Amino acid sequence: MKIKLDNKEIECGQDKTLLEICLQNGIKIPTLCYQESLKPEARCRVCLVEMDGKLVTACSTYPKEGCSIITESEKVMKARRMNIELIMAGHVKTCSLNVSSNQLCTILEQIGLTGIRFDPIRDYEEDLGSAVIREDNKCINCGRCVKTCADIQAVYAIDFANRGFNEHVAPYCEHKLSDVACIKCGQCILHCPVGAIREREHLYEVIKSLKDKRKKVIVQTAPSIRVTLGEEFGMPPGSLVTGKMVAALRKCGFDKVFDVDLGADMTIMEEASEFLSRVKKNGPFPMITTCCPGWILMMEHFYHELIDNDNMSTCKSPHEMLGMLTKTYYAKKQGINPKDIVVVSIMPCTAKKFESTRPEMKSGVNYVLTTRECAKLINHFKIDFKNLPDEDFDPSLGISTGAGVIFGATGGVMEAALRTAYEFGTGEELKKIEFHEIRGMNGIKEGSVSIKGKTIKFAAAHGGANARKLMEMRKNYHFIEIMACPGGCIGGGGQPPHSTLETLKKRAEAIYSADKSLKLRKSHENPIVKQIYKEFLGEPLGKKSEKILHVRYFKKSQF
Repeated sequence: MKIKLDNKEIECGQDKTLLEICLQNGIKIPTLCYQESLKPEARCRVCLVEMDGKLVTACSTYPKEGCSIITESEKVMKARRMNIELIMAGHVKTCSLNVSSNQLCTILEQIGLTGIRFDPIRDYEEDLGSAVIREDNKCINCGRCVKTCADIQAVYAIDFANRGFNEHVAPYCEHKLSDVACIKCGQCILHCPVGAIREREHLYEVIKSLKDKRKKVIVQTAPSIRVTLGEEFGMPPGSLVTGKMVAALRKCGFDKVFDVDLGADMTIMEEASEFLSRVKKNGPFPMITTCCPGWILMMEHFYHELIDNDNMSTCKSPHEMLGMLTKTYYAKKQGINPKDIVVVSIMPCTAKKFESTRPEMKSGVNYVLTTRECAKLINHFKIDFKNLPDEDFDPSLGISTGAGVIFGATGGVMEAALRTAYEFGTGEELKKIEFHEIRGMNGIKEGSVSIKGKTIKFAAAHGGANARKLMEMRKNYHFIEIMACPGGCIGGGGQPPHSTLETLKKRAEAIYSADKSLKLRKSHENPIVKQIYKEFLGEPLGKKSEKILHVRYFKKSQF
């Protein structure tokens, strides 16, 4: 159809909203409640435009043949300004955040609104969780966190409460997040446009530890951090910044910089062995991976039968394994008292903060920083990240394989496990180590492989809603990987915010590129892994590894 857009005649389809049409034609419309791929609710009414002289919301309105759209008339700008002022009445007058990821601050600047006529109407206490913090006084009721929790994650931990000016977002019955079935995934943080939800920061504690000369402060970085940290310093999505990341952390004052990819390789040694033992015993199936603490919480709240039926792997997550090895194997080898070691994990995930506090974990990790916190730490020490020369991880616990790297993308844990499980199970070399059927951004992916004449069916899901769908079909598979966040760890709640699926794809491409560039691409080929088993653990699933590297989980209320 033909329409007029700012007095220019264009052609467009009937299936595109006015917002999408404007974006396709290079016209930016301010939005707060809009989220790509989710049905628009038009709550904030900031995206107002004129269609044939009437004000309409661009995010939810479709064009008509021959209609005329005006995006910045005096009428439009006056209405947008008034709506923003009313929104600010539900937001603290002085915002503690003024960064590019805070969309409200950006819009205030764009429309030139410097003074707010209305007094704030909110007076709520902060909801201080172990991983996620809610500040309702900043909330503007845009609904993005609610739709994310419901439609993307299918957890439903939060919703709207009350009506009128008392309407606000809250867990059911005004409970704290820590008292409801929240999986601490942090996706609500990524989608909040006003900074009303954030991670519980450990920056102060880490900086204090770095200044304590009595402590050996060791940092370990997750696989996905190397393809996302650069975005915090203005680099394009998918930039592989491994060497700069290591150099920056050394400049921050860490005594050693270890690679969690080694922990991932250890996880595969244990997990592949665990799976093959089930194959020999003919069950119980499916075995489900336990690397994602968000998924673990989802399972504990909603899928108690997986505990009853012994479907969950008992392997700790990679950073927990490496944390334990740092305070046992490494400490003994270096003659350091484990009490004098402080282990800091740089993670893509907010749920990892909670994971390290679980009593059953007996964690070797003292503090967890998200990717965003890592960038703040580097900026705190005034380090010129983009111009740093590349440096290598400390070799004592810093040598890893491509199998460890791909843990960062959805399907990566499964692919890494299959590379080792196949060779352990058959005694033959896997000629083609890429499992392309388990890669990509499809919500659920599946495939099969033959091990000693037995067809092993496997599947992977990412995002809570897809995890629920896969759980309905779980009896069809022998081996399942689940990641709570869309895209896996590259889309984790602690990562730089991303507005499009394209960003996740670029991050994943960088992950697989890093895997392909390495000489060692199977976990069991890692020389440090071999050394740890020879000198310390003995063998996978042995008494010592069971004690240090494995854990069991418990049922929690679904409410």
